[in-house]
Amino acid sequence: MFFFPMLVTFGKQTLPPAVAFGGGVGAIVVLALASRLTGKRAGVWFGWLLQAAILATGFIEPFMFAVGAVFLALWVYCFVKGGQLDRQNAARRAAAGEG
Repeated sequence: MFFFPMLVTFGKQTLPPAVAFGGGVGAIVVLALASRLTGKRAGVWFGWLLQAAILATGFIEPFMFAVGAVFLALWVYCFVKGGQLDRQNAARRAAAGEG
């Protein structure tokens, strides 16, 4: 998700090369590590913080406002749908007597 924006900021010379590549690679690593934490409550809050950071990159490259909005919408959808599926699975287990 940050690979192409990293190349854009480098190509348009919006940021110095070291900052563009360092920030892009750093963001990629942080997002990859954060994906391992979403099963925990603190990880979910960290994910919301990262969503805000993704949106904030729009101040560096304006198109990232649109990209950030799409990823924020996906994030919200996954939490809503995931909650529905968790409730359905719990009801199914309760009906089957698995407690």
